[in-house]
Amino acid sequence: MFDGFHTDLIEVGDVRIFVRSGGDGPPLLLLHGYPQTSAMWHRIAPGLSREFTVIAPDLRGYGASSKPPSEPDHSPYSKRTMAGDMRRLMIHLGHRRFCVLAHDRGARVAHRLALDSPETVSGMALLDIAPTREMYAQTTASFARTYWHWFFLIQPAPLPERMIGADPRGYWLRHCGAGSAGLRPFAPDAMEEYLRAFENPAAIHASCEDYRAAASIDIAHDEADQGAKLSCPLLALWGMHGAIGANFDCMELWRRRAYDVRGEALEGGHYLAEEIPETVLAKSLSFLRTNAAA
Repeated sequence: MFDGFHTDLIEVGDVRIFVRSGGDGPPLLLLHGYPQTSAMWHRIAPGLSREFTVIAPDLRGYGASSKPPSEPDHSPYSKRTMAGDMRRLMIHLGHRRFCVLAHDRGARVAHRLALDSPETVSGMALLDIAPTREMYAQTTASFARTYWHWFFLIQPAPLPERMIGADPRGYWLRHCGAGSAGLRPFAPDAMEEYLRAFENPAAIHASCEDYRAAASIDIAHDEADQGAKLSCPLLALWGMHGAIGANFDCMELWRRRAYDVRGEALEGGHYLAEEIPETVLAKSLSFLRTNAAA
């Protein structure tokens, strides 16, 4: 995976962030989701690297990046804190303005990054999410059955940690294989990285803290924004066979949170970058070319 890319472990503030990078051209930050690592980009990063300098980190708490202790308010895993890591990482690498392509939890980090540091993000493509606050506010029985982990992982520690820790591989395979495509999207090498990383008890706890933050401090930060909208162009892509399209009007929700929104449903499930990489690459490239930072 990632032929021609190199890896680094870079200190940014109080954490060290594992990074895969490669290519040449305008900077492009790729952010992964739960319960994965930067390996999720292995099918499209090479194509992107022909036109962009691609930076694909593991978020704090995930993969080979630091997993710092949390706090009662879950602030070390707030999207504001995680977005701050990414801003400092990109500045360290010499990129003060850049595009972002992000999936799942990483897309929530990207949303906060563009709100807190609008001068840094020239364009943002988000895969299979709607805004966190609105998803919680519009929860239905159908959504809760599909995204049960949103409500399980936020239970006070150590309940979910102990339950997942009893069989982390079994949990990962059940969680990620429950979608319309089953486990077919995952290449063996990528899956082995995900499973190996997720066996670490610190990663299990950190990922629970990520979700606990999303249901508490992240929503508080959203409310404090008082309706602030993203100033950068936003491309929303979601799977027509996933929970987002089935339970939410994705475009309408993003238009509440951004001025310039375009998007569409794609023929796939949740793990779009691995299930239909050619489609994601084609749809995102045209948008990223237009909005690449000078």
